[in-house]
Amino acid sequence: MKAAILAESKQPLIVDDITLPDNLEFGQVLVDIHYSGICGAQINEMDAAKGPDKFLPHLLGHEGSGIVQKVGSGVNTVKEGDHVVLHWRPSSGIQSPTPKYSWEGKQINAGWVTTFNEQAVVSENRLTVIPDDFEMSIAPLFGCAVTTAFGVVNNDAQIKIGQSVVIFGIGGVGLNIVQAASMVSAYPLIGVDLLAQKLEMGKKFGLTHTVVGGKENVNDIIFDIVGPNGADVVIETTGNSRIIEQAYELTHPDGKTILVGVPNKGDNISIYSLPLHFNKVLTGSHGGGAVPDLEIPRYIRLMESGNMTLDGLITHEFELDEINDALDLFRSGEAGRIIVKMNR
Repeated sequence: MKAAILAESKQPLIVDDITLPDNLEFGQVLVDIHYSGICGAQINEMDAAKGPDKFLPHLLGHEGSGIVQKVGSGVNTVKEGDHVVLHWRPSSGIQSPTPKYSWEGKQINAGWVTTFNEQAVVSENRLTVIPDDFEMSIAPLFGCAVTTAFGVVNNDAQIKIGQSVVIFGIGGVGLNIVQAASMVSAYPLIGVDLLAQKLEMGKKFGLTHTVVGGKENVNDIIFDIVGPNGADVVIETTGNSRIIEQAYELTHPDGKTILVGVPNKGDNISIYSLPLHFNKVLTGSHGGGAVPDLEIPRYIRLMESGNMTLDGLITHEFELDEINDALDLFRSGEAGRIIVKMNR
């Protein structure tokens, strides 16, 4: 079966045939992957943003959809034939050993979930069952973009009705943060992005104000909207260290700055920390603290009731053989969420 392999940092992925492990170990599940999402985490892995990659060569991808083909011993939350979302945050079930694939006589490493491959051996606790009639091409959004974003709003920021919120970066996660914040009646809800078209999309998801970064005096505009003390909650999704500093500066002395994006290792930030000794909060989000097997069914119910939408979030679809083109487009910042269809 084909997979996209990261063989060398800062180089394109290699799409080639690899061999599955001979047997499933305790808690492992074999899944036929139908679609995978692309997330900034994969770009960081490819670029070795956190430092030298000790696990090369290895597989990538942490949000996808597929159908269970086989289950290993001990597995009881999924069964053969189940339609599932693959997600990187753990849920119920066993956390299995990580699988070892082979490629040209070499071992290929992988984490508890990978999705840039036609089939994957996945840990039971990285799978959530979805209805058989749910659209497979949309389902990968629940693996990260939706669960992370809604978790940021509900778990990390704990936004209250009428609180002012600023969001830097209106990409796939950012748009869902907008939607979640709008659902809890945040106001004003301000989006900042370099691309005007992303801000226009953000309006459809609930933005009340938009600011084009780099072309406008962002701080002055935002202070004019929320008042001189700053916004109650500022959420930063880009991972740019200078924007992180800006987000902190724009946060109210009693407010929260939530970091979703991650800077490269060594790209440090400089802030005045005294307010943190009082009521100001600066914290990083780990996937919004999401528990996917509890939350994904809720989000599906919200979609079915018309109270939540994913329309327009996915802007491009590529085949697995085209994954490097998809990654280049993702890096450009000009796409929404990109999905990769497996070669079937």
